[in-house]
Amino acid sequence: MLQNVPALPGIFRFLDLAGIAVFALSGALLAVRLRRDFVTLAFFALVTGVGGGSVRDLLIDAPVFWVRDPLVAPLCLAVALLAWFSPERWWEGRLLVWADAVGLAAYAVLGTVKALDYGLTPVTGALMGVITGCAGGIIRDVLAGQPSILMRPEIYITAATLAAALAAGGTVLGLPREVVWPGAALAGFVLRGAAIRWSLAIPEYGRKRNGPGS
Repeated sequence: MLQNVPALPGIFRFLDLAGIAVFALSGALLAVRLRRDFVTLAFFALVTGVGGGSVRDLLIDAPVFWVRDPLVAPLCLAVALLAWFSPERWWEGRLLVWADAVGLAAYAVLGTVKALDYGLTPVTGALMGVITGCAGGIIRDVLAGQPSILMRPEIYITAATLAAALAAGGTVLGLPREVVWPGAALAGFVLRGAAIRWSLAIPEYGRKRNGPGS
């Protein structure tokens, strides 16, 4: 994902590819549920897997990461094949939701770090991290005509924002990346995990207003 920055620690390179695979799988499974053909399924896998990072790279005027990474496109295709040939029952339950939480947190951190490396301010860099973590799923939902995560009350983007903000803050303060990156990703994952476990959501506008005219 990252270009022109120090090599990713092994665990984050793994999480980078794992995040791509998880997001690609969510796109492929949506196409499966919509009963689309394999070409559409593979397209959804690719768009969802690389969408967030591609939007970020275009916004910060960086080479689009997956075009230069020889592993990403084959990984998305492999995920599409897995979804195509595997029974739907493999993916029932919340396994994919929890895996998505890991990818969301890792992507938000890695996207922030890359944006900061390209000279963006901490606030803008953090926003690029949020885009990296969330945009792929938004693109997937829009293309499928599904309600976007933006329109749901559940805590999702907020978790990406927490991870991105901590990554930006720690990087600006010059703290060791070995501490900042995992800590920021863990914080985002914990918040998203709490939302999954206890159905936490941000109050909607006007929900607590009472009385006539409310």
